[in-house]
Amino acid sequence: MRKRILLTGNEAIARAAIDAGCGCYAGYPITPQNELIAYMAQHLPQSGGVFIQAESELAAINMVFGAAAAGARAMTSTSSPGMSLKQEGISYIAGAELPAVIVNIMRGGPGLGNIWPAQSDYFQATRGGGHGDYHSLVLAPASVQEAYDLTRLAFDLADQYRNQVIILGDGMLGQMMEPLAVNSRWSIVNGQRKELSTIDHRPSTKNWALTGCVGRKPRVVKSFFMHEGELEKHNLGLQKKYARICGKQQMLEDVYGDKAKVFVVAYGIMARIAKAAIGNLRSRGQKVGLLRPISLWPFPGDIIRRIAAGNPGVAFGVVEMSYGQMVQDVQLALGGKSPVTFLGRSGGGIPSQAEIERFIGKLLNGEWLNYD
Repeated sequence: MRKRILLTGNEAIARAAIDAGCGCYAGYPITPQNELIAYMAQHLPQSGGVFIQAESELAAINMVFGAAAAGARAMTSTSSPGMSLKQEGISYIAGAELPAVIVNIMRGGPGLGNIWPAQSDYFQATRGGGHGDYHSLVLAPASVQEAYDLTRLAFDLADQYRNQVIILGDGMLGQMMEPLAVNSRWSIVNGQRKELSTIDHRPSTKNWALTGCVGRKPRVVKSFFMHEGELEKHNLGLQKKYARICGKQQMLEDVYGDKAKVFVVAYGIMARIAKAAIGNLRSRGQKVGLLRPISLWPFPGDIIRRIAAGNPGVAFGVVEMSYGQMVQDVQLALGGKSPVTFLGRSGGGIPSQAEIERFIGKLLNGEWLNYD
């Protein structure tokens, strides 16, 4: 029987990073992710890794750049205002094609906001955030177990594609405590989660890393291209990589999807609350399903389109702790062929199970309005 331990979501992410072989963590304290940095400070050096409490978020992301360039599995974590400060460094990491894991445990904004949960950093994470034409892989856990599993997966994907991967959670997920099985592994097959045995996906060599050039030709890691046409060629190469990622890494969980009249689309902790509401309605015979995007970029639009095509006349309701961000990706996926309605709160407001049930009830009664 697999060992289970009790951790917060923040601690689960930190434990997963250590189990994945994280060699360098650099971060700066900010609520509500401080349990993560505290866990790393205590446990990462014990596993042979390097922990650095940086003087700022700007310093932390650039330390991750340096560690990744030297071939280490590198990671940083923060919350929303700190993530804004990291954007220039993330753009540099993307331009240099360095693998890195970046955690954002979202809080209310804009500005300094508050320390309550929110999902209002969706645009920042999925649309790049910094300057230039680049994408980050973005994974959204909905439980402490998934916080662990997706963090381990994030390190593998970062190395596989030489790309930064963002773990996008929120203050509720970071603070909540649940039992988890360590060293679990899983993947998504045909849009469904499938558990696998423990596998180590660390590459044996990184033939691009800056490890000292005695006995070989020098290597260069950079995002600066001055010769005419050189940067455009580099950017075209990045776009080809992003297209490969879009084709292979769309992840979505389909819950109660059989012959539903209404699908609720929600991610992260909101999907947990929505699932409880849907379960209650289904116990009363209502045909409601839940679509939970696990990858926010690439957004699982192809999967949602297939589901919509197999359920003609179905309506979609999007529930977020924001005032309408992921709803735009759902609309783009459906291309106007199905009505999309939105329920959202932000600034620390959390749609309750009762609110979601009332929202779904209106959709079931045909009281939907296309969101615009």
